[in-house]
Amino acid sequence: MNILDFAINYPDEESCRKKFKEQRDQMGVTCRHCNCKEHYWLENKQAYECKRCRARQTLRSGTVMQHSNLPYRYWFVAMHLLTATKGSFSAAELQRQLGHKRYQPIWEMVNKLRDVMGKRDDEYTLEGAIELDDAFFSTEISLEERDKPLKRGRGSQKKTKVLVMAESKTVENPKPGKKPKKVRYLKMKVISNLKSGTITRNVKEHVESTADLTTDDSTSYTKLKEHVHSHTASVIPHEDLSKVLPWVHTAISNAKRQLLGVYYKIKPEYLQYYLNQFCYKFNRRYFGENQFDRLLIAAVSCAPDFKSRIYNRNYCG
Repeated sequence: MNILDFAINYPDEESCRKKFKEQRDQMGVTCRHCNCKEHYWLENKQAYECKRCRARQTLRSGTVMQHSNLPYRYWFVAMHLLTATKGSFSAAELQRQLGHKRYQPIWEMVNKLRDVMGKRDDEYTLEGAIELDDAFFSTEISLEERDKPLKRGRGSQKKTKVLVMAESKTVENPKPGKKPKKVRYLKMKVISNLKSGTITRNVKEHVESTADLTTDDSTSYTKLKEHVHSHTASVIPHEDLSKVLPWVHTAISNAKRQLLGVYYKIKPEYLQYYLNQFCYKFNRRYFGENQFDRLLIAAVSCAPDFKSRIYNRNYCG
């Protein structure tokens, strides 16, 4: 959906509220007290009332908009920009475009959408041939580490560890200059360390036991073979990375380039939300105009867990 179609379909607050309610009615409403699925709609209260126990819940309750007072149209504009653009945008720019006085609510809104993007992707696990590697993303030094001596290399406080997994399949007779594997889906998970237990726990959670893993020979991956169908680990010279793990490193490079090009001083505790957005859009890159509708479904289906501290716009994207 391009910007002209969006303006025609959602010209005002009422059209956005009506569409949100239409999607929620389609998904179904469940009473939080008695689990009844039959409700009355109270137009004057903008709330659902359970037919069994008479408990009420608002249209926003249990959705991404829970506890938010921002207009529906703000949310729809944000969802449109998140799905219609190949790259990304900053919350500061969205605030400017919307003409909203305060930065914090807009930043929280966008990150709540990124949160439900991640929740939606977490419903699916990777299968088949999986490339796996770790990466280090540049982030701001956390408050707890600022007074400590700055480390270099893999242990630097300016780097946040991320586990990257790519589901791919081999391409028969690839065209000259094209990769020998075709990527399908990505997962990027912020991890606290590179210990074997941490890596193994994430693989068990996000990868099917029938999968075939390909990694380098890091000692962090030694126990993975116990949890998947097969695990191929080998010493990979730098010049062969594009052949053995082609899509993992392409994804890492593209994600870093996007983050550095748009955002300023990402805090490590919020990096996962930005990675959620990157993976969600990548995994649905062939959906075209349907991306907006799919994000709307996620927004109606999921209540975010996102929590934030108050930050100045100079420290957030």
